Amino acid sequence: MELMDMMIKQIRVIDPAQELDEVRDLYLDDGIIVDKPLSSARVIDGRGLVAAPGLIDLHVHLRDPGLTHKEDIFTGTKAAAAGGYTAVACMPNTAPSLDSPEQLAYVAGKAQTASARVLPIAAVTVAQAGVTLTNFKSLRDAGAIGLSDDGFAVESAALLRQAMQEAAALHIPIISHCEDTEMVQNHAAHEGFVSKHLKIPGRPAVAETIQVARDLLLAEDTGCHIHIAHVSTAKAVELIRRAKADGIRVTAETCPQYFTLTEEALLEKGTLARVNPPLRTEADREAILAGLLDGTIDTIVTDHAPHSAEEKAQDLLSAPSGMVGLETILGLSLTALYHTGKASLSDFVRLLSTNPAQMFSLPYGTLRVGAPADVTIFDPDETWTVEPEEFLSKARNTPFGGMELRGRVRYTICGGVLTYER
Repeated sequence: MELMDMMIKQIRVIDPAQELDEVRDLYLDDGIIVDKPLSSARVIDGRGLVAAPGLIDLHVHLRDPGLTHKEDIFTGTKAAAAGGYTAVACMPNTAPSLDSPEQLAYVAGKAQTASARVLPIAAVTVAQAGVTLTNFKSLRDAGAIGLSDDGFAVESAALLRQAMQEAAALHIPIISHCEDTEMVQNHAAHEGFVSKHLKIPGRPAVAETIQVARDLLLAEDTGCHIHIAHVSTAKAVELIRRAKADGIRVTAETCPQYFTLTEEALLEKGTLARVNPPLRTEADREAILAGLLDGTIDTIVTDHAPHSAEEKAQDLLSAPSGMVGLETILGLSLTALYHTGKASLSDFVRLLSTNPAQMFSLPYGTLRVGAPADVTIFDPDETWTVEPEEFLSKARNTPFGGMELRGRVRYTICGGVLTYER
């Protein structure tokens, strides 16, 4: 992959940051968006296609270092590029965890030749053990764009309050995994119809909402920017909606599985539908969708969580939670939101690019002249079938295999480099 100048002709350019939606030419020169035609450049025929600012995923597990049998920075970012992503934020639950400048330097070194920008999220506590805070300033200075013990909640309210005070002073957000650990244990399903049908213990919805309520109160107390990860319950949506109305510095994300599937998917897809937090009820699914449409939930993420086939082949109680999502999110989101008439293409771009850039103060998420040439080009109408064996990720653990989707990536350009072309 090498830097190249490009002219994308007669493409529909959608950039909510500029309130722009029009058919025009787009020029990329030396990795930057420019406003003049180029004398020698690769020409892409954009007729019938959409150009958006490069997609940004604030929640990805690249499994690197230490768990590279599942995924690594190279394969994970290749999958990201195939999904239209030019930037992904990698979570710290690696081995060892991303809790020191040395570990962030490792990620930065490998990311130099990756297919997407890798934006590290560093751990809130050392080894994500929930006991001792990491050195937030050194982690921020080493490139961390946020802090999280994702995969685990910070159970001590006193420790989390201290963390929020320090994070607020440094102007760095904390991303909160909101599940009460003692309530959820390592249970495989939502506590409800399916868990009762399978006669297994469940993860109650209140385990999420009680943590969301606590963290919102602490954010109000400290002035910290709190970002609520993978929202899955109706009550959590309502709590976040009220907090925003009260002026609390909160943003929130959800994943496609929480607005396209319900707990019953476990009965059909088994371990492929096992995720944390779990798939919920139809009422929860509808509330998540409403939260996306009214702005309560700010962005859609993948929570891309690759596992090996052998790990997912275990029984439901033993298999790890998580599904891959980088290569399906564009099609899933367009199918569920745009092609149902619930959201516009501008809404879609806002949720997957504009908002995450603005929320985390990133210099991306726009196609303004002078901005980095991060561009996602997609056909909003192309119909295709999810074939997991064709994924560029090392992993295949998706419940969406065989599903017909509408909307597909054609090209991904990161900093003027063509990282994916279909």
